[in-house]
Amino acid sequence: MDVNLLFKIAGIGIIVAVLHQILSKAGREDQAMMTTLAGMVIVLTIVIKEISQLFDTVRTVFDL
Repeated sequence: MDVNLLFKIAGIGIIVAVLHQILSKAGREDQAMMTTLAGMVIVLTIVIKEISQLFDTVRTVFDL
């Protein structure tokens, strides 16, 4: 696993948290929730791509 992946996920988390706080304080709770969900979808997409690469590597190593 690359350290850049962890920094990327942490950066997305920080940005989403800040946006959530700003939107919540402005009284836009629905947009704050949508921002949080969008951040989760982005992170899950990144993680799923990495898991797919892991399975491909395992399949290659064990000739499956």
